[in-house]
Amino acid sequence: MKTKSKSLFEFYLLLVVLLSFWSKGHAQNTLISGMEELKWEKIMPGIWKASVGKIGLNPMDYANAPKTEAIKELGDAPFPFDPNASRSLLVPNRASVRLPLNKTEQIYGLGLEFEGMNRRSNVYSLKVDHYGGINGYTHAPVPFYISNEGYGVLINSPKRVKIHVGVGNRKDSDLPELIDRTTGKNWQDRPLSDAVEASVEGDGMEIFVFAGQTTLEVVQRYNLFFGGGIIPPKWGLGFWHRMHTESSDKDVLKEIQDFESNKFPLDVIGLEPGWQSFAYPCSFDWDTTRFPDPKNFVQTLDKKGIKVNLWENPYVAPVSTMYKDISPFTGSHTVWLGEVPDYSIPEAQKVLLKHHQKNHLDIGVSGYKIDEVDGYDVWLWPDHATFPSGNDAVEIRQLYGMMMMDMFDRHFKEQNQRTYNLIRSAYIGASNHNFVLYSDYYDHKGYVTAMASASLSGLLWTPEIRSADSAEEWIRRFQSVSFSPLMMLNAWYSGKKPWSFPEVTDMVRNTIELRMKFLPYLYTAFYEYNQKGIPPFRAMVLESGYDSKETLDGSKLDDAKNPYAEQKRLEVTDQYMMGPSILVAPVFTGQKERTVALPKGNWFDFYTGEFAGNGETITIKTKLEEIPLFVKDGGIIPMLSTLENKSDQTLEVRHYGTKENTYFLYNDDGVSYDYEREEYSLTELKTTKNPEGKLEGNTNALKKSNFNYGNMVWRWMTVKH
Repeated sequence: MKTKSKSLFEFYLLLVVLLSFWSKGHAQNTLISGMEELKWEKIMPGIWKASVGKIGLNPMDYANAPKTEAIKELGDAPFPFDPNASRSLLVPNRASVRLPLNKTEQIYGLGLEFEGMNRRSNVYSLKVDHYGGINGYTHAPVPFYISNEGYGVLINSPKRVKIHVGVGNRKDSDLPELIDRTTGKNWQDRPLSDAVEASVEGDGMEIFVFAGQTTLEVVQRYNLFFGGGIIPPKWGLGFWHRMHTESSDKDVLKEIQDFESNKFPLDVIGLEPGWQSFAYPCSFDWDTTRFPDPKNFVQTLDKKGIKVNLWENPYVAPVSTMYKDISPFTGSHTVWLGEVPDYSIPEAQKVLLKHHQKNHLDIGVSGYKIDEVDGYDVWLWPDHATFPSGNDAVEIRQLYGMMMMDMFDRHFKEQNQRTYNLIRSAYIGASNHNFVLYSDYYDHKGYVTAMASASLSGLLWTPEIRSADSAEEWIRRFQSVSFSPLMMLNAWYSGKKPWSFPEVTDMVRNTIELRMKFLPYLYTAFYEYNQKGIPPFRAMVLESGYDSKETLDGSKLDDAKNPYAEQKRLEVTDQYMMGPSILVAPVFTGQKERTVALPKGNWFDFYTGEFAGNGETITIKTKLEEIPLFVKDGGIIPMLSTLENKSDQTLEVRHYGTKENTYFLYNDDGVSYDYEREEYSLTELKTTKNPEGKLEGNTNALKKSNFNYGNMVWRWMTVKH
C-alpha cells in the first residue's frame, strides 16, 4: 500500500506540474492576446511606424520635414527586433506599448539629463519641468531612446510618457530566477525585465523605430527625420556676454569699452529682464528710462559687430502694448499674473510676431532668450487649465517651448536671416531649431553630462558660466563652455566679467581665442549636423571603437542608508566628442589628474601631437591653463591663423597621427539661408603618403564661391611613438 500511495502521489504531483505549465502558458496566451500586436509600416529606409489609437496635438507639427535624400544615403536596414514581440494595449484614458529588451542590452537617451546616460533598470515620467533628479522631470524630456544593439524608439505623444526601461516584470514574461533574499545569493531589488514598457494618459500614441548599423547612425536617422541639424550664424559661435538685469544702454556701452580695453572678443550682448518696461510677466516693450533710443542703441552695437539678444518669458503683462490684441487668445490661468497665449492658434502667433518685428527685429535685434517655459508647477498653469483652442493644458505645456522655437524660426527664415537663441524647454524633433538649452541648475559635472546626453535626443546645450567660488573654478568653467555649442557668460545677477579673477584672466582670454580659432572646424561640424544629422558635440557612446566600460559599484546593505543594497551604475559621462576628430575631457575644480577613456585607435594630444593611447583608459596630469583635448589618428583640424585681422582667411591645417585622411571643409556667408540655394564653398583637404611614406597635404576646391578660404598652411603634429 505504501508503494501504491507513493506512486499515486508522484502521479498527482506530475499532474500538478503539468497543469501548472499549461496554466502558465494559457495565462500567457490570454494576457498577450489581451495586448494587440503592433502593425509596423515602413515609411523610409530604416524607419518604421506603428499607431495605437489617436493622439491630440501632434508634436511633429512643430518639427521640420524629413531630409529624405539624406536618409536614403544612409542605406537601408532590417527591422531591429522581433516585430511579433511588440504589443499595445488601449483602455479608457490610457495607451501602452511593450517592446522587447535583451538581457545585456543597454538603453540611452530620453532627453536632457544631468546624472548619467544609461537608462536601463529605471522608471521615468517624462515631464517638461525644472530638473528634478533622475526621474524624467527635465527641460527636454524627449521620449526617444537608443539601444546599443543598433536601433532607436520614439514614442510620439503630446502627453507625458511614463516609461519603464527594463524594470517591472509581467507575470507571463521571461522571468529571471526567483531568489530568496534571506538565504540566497545575488538577490536583486530590481529583477531583470525583458521589455521596455511605455504608457500615456490619453487616447493613443505613435511609435517610430529607427534602425542603424551603429548608435551614431540611429541618431543621424532620427535627426534627419526632423530636418537635420542647424547651421548657426557665425556670430552665434562667438562669445556671448549677458548683462546685469538692471543695466542701461550706457552700462552696456561702458561694458563694451571694458571688453576692448581688456582685449576680449565680444560677439553678442544679452539683455536680461530689465530691458523691458515690465517683467515677470512681460511687456515686451523697451524701458524708456534705461533705453530711451532702442534703435540707435542696437544699431550702434551692430556697427561694432555686436549682436543684441533679448530675454523674455511668454507671459503677457496687462501693461504691454500687445496685451489687448493677444488677450482673446490666452488661457484660463495666469503665470505671475500675466496671461498665457495659446500659440497653437495661428492668430496668437501673428500678434506676437508683429509686435516683435516692429519693436525688436526691424531695429536689428538678432534673437531671444526664452525663459520660464518649463516649470515648476507652482509657477505654470495647472493641468486642468483651459485654452481657447480647446487643446489640453498638459499637451500645451509639453509643447510650449517647441511652439516658440518653431514660430520664431519660421519668421526669421522668411526674412532669409539666420538666428541663434536660448530656450529652457524642448521636446521631439528639436534638432532643426536654432535654439540652445540652458538651465537654472549649476553643477559643473552635471553640465558636462548634459552636453553629452543632449546629443542623444537632437538637442544642443550650453554649460553657461555665471559665477565661481575661486579662480580655478572660473577658468575650468570657461574651458567647458568654450568647447560647447554656445559660449556664454551669463552675468545677469553676478555682474561678473571675464577678467573678474585677475590671476587667470590671460588663461580665460586664451581659452576663448582658441575656441574662436576653431571656427572653420566647428562650422563644418554644424554643416555635417545639417546635412547628415551628426551632432557637433556628442556622447562617447556614439563614437566608433568606444567601450563604455560601465560597471556597478558593490553597494552593501545598510538598514539606514541603503536598505535594498541598490547598486549604482558607474559611467563615463565627463568627456565627449567635438566634430569628427576631437575628444574633449573637461577638468573640474580640485582635479590634479583625471582619467580619459580613449576609443580604439591611436589618439594624440592636441597641443603637442604626442601619442596618448589606444583603446585604453589613461590618467593625465592636469594643467590649469589647458582643457585636455585629444585627436584621433588621421584627424585634420582646420583653424584660423589669426583673430586680429578678420579679412585674413589663412588657415592652419593641422594633421595628427600617421593615417591618410580626407576632410571636407565647408563655408558660406555666415548670416543667411542662401546656402540652401547652393551659395557655399566646399574644399577637399586630403592627406596622402608619397613614395617615401611621408605625408603630404593637398587642397581641392570642390565647389568654388566667394566663401573659399585663402591660403592653407599645413602643420604636421605627429611625433614618433
